[in-house]
Amino acid sequence: MASLWMLYASFAFAAMGAGVKLASEFYSTSELLMYRGLIGTLILLFMVRRQGGTFKTDFGKAHLWRSLVGVTSLWLWFFAIGRLPLATAMTLNYMAPIWIAAGMFVMGWWTKTKHAEWPLVVAIASSFFGVTMVLQPAVESNQWLGGLAGVCSSMISAMAYMQVRKLGQLGEPEYRVVFYFSLTTTLVGLVATLAGDGPQGALFHAHTAYGFVLLLGIGSAALIAQMCMTRAYRVGKVLVVANLQYTGIVFSTLWGLILWGDAFDWHVWLGIGVILLSGLAATFYNTRKTARGAVVKDQDPVVSES
Repeated sequence: MASLWMLYASFAFAAMGAGVKLASEFYSTSELLMYRGLIGTLILLFMVRRQGGTFKTDFGKAHLWRSLVGVTSLWLWFFAIGRLPLATAMTLNYMAPIWIAAGMFVMGWWTKTKHAEWPLVVAIASSFFGVTMVLQPAVESNQWLGGLAGVCSSMISAMAYMQVRKLGQLGEPEYRVVFYFSLTTTLVGLVATLAGDGPQGALFHAHTAYGFVLLLGIGSAALIAQMCMTRAYRVGKVLVVANLQYTGIVFSTLWGLILWGDAFDWHVWLGIGVILLSGLAATFYNTRKTARGAVVKDQDPVVSES
């Protein structure tokens, strides 16, 4: 079931990305960041209060760390997008699962308590190969700074993913993790907008009905994606969940085909196939070849509820 949660998250993230691309004609990057966080914060505040939930937490430092690394990763990614071809920046950002696998391998080797699960590592590497075929990245010699920012973004993003899992293991509900991240995103976006990333002669860009609908869609999709991703990392196997996030490239490709009529060569479709097959292989390995997979149904509260 954790695999499905990550697929839901990937689809929602892709939808959010399509909305951001459309809305970027009307709002600055900082405004989009601010509105993305603000809408999610307000929706969660209303829903949780209505259901009698609480935002009180005993893990304030852990939430602060997760939120700060997440927002930092977003800013570095935006920096890379502004200085690299979009395909290159996206590919670099999708290196996060590679860093997760590498970190777990080094930790297991260093402590000599865990061994590397090579089938999963190979699946992740295959997925990244598929991403390169889909996006055809090419960093030119004069774009090294943007490339460095993209790599750093993916490394920090990997830290954020691991922190999400840690908070889940500590017993923090998904809504609380997402709420504090959304709140931090709102505040950082607001400060950046007021600091000069807004329109000239005004604090914020004027709204239109179309722009408002886009912002609402971006915020809602981001909230759904964050909730699903948090659940996936809490109940799933880290490497499998990280591998399945590559399906976001597939969904983004489909959004491009539907909204902008993007045409694709044969190697793009081959890359999509590699991504899907590696994700299926990783999921099969986790559920059929490991002891945890044999009891995942008992451990996954979502499965138990169904």
